Amino acid sequence: MKQALLVMLLLVWAGIAQAVEPGEVLSDPVLEDRARSISQGLRCLQCRNESIDESNAGIAKDLRLLVRARLVEGDSDTEVMDYIVARYGEYVLLRPNGLGINLVLWLAGPALFLTTLAGLLAVQRRSKLNALTQGLSEEEEKEIGKLLSS
Repeated sequence: MKQALLVMLLLVWAGIAQAVEPGEVLSDPVLEDRARSISQGLRCLQCRNESIDESNAGIAKDLRLLVRARLVEGDSDTEVMDYIVARYGEYVLLRPNGLGINLVLWLAGPALFLTTLAGLLAVQRRSKLNALTQGLSEEEEKEIGKLLSS
């Protein structure tokens, strides 16, 4: 039992561990904190929904080094993010902005849901109206009368 608990704790710790290698860490702690915060907001282009700060992929390491190089050159956080977005596209952002095509993507789901809901309500209303206006034929009324009288 204790061994299973130890294995589970090690697996959780391994999932939390960061992929930043010691050789990548900047000597200036302020710049390193800025680099880590930027890295946590950038998506690894090879991994699915994982930041470059967490990923062990080669492209993630290259992006971490690029972020640190830009910070050392004196770029601000927004300049670094703008540079990487210009180079790799908005897909690299873990939390993309809500402007342009992203706004269309965010609104398309609810719009399709509301359109489908309106269509279903219209079909239901039309079928109720058809059922009310048609009524029963004489044969159907005779059949119901036979069933009720027996």
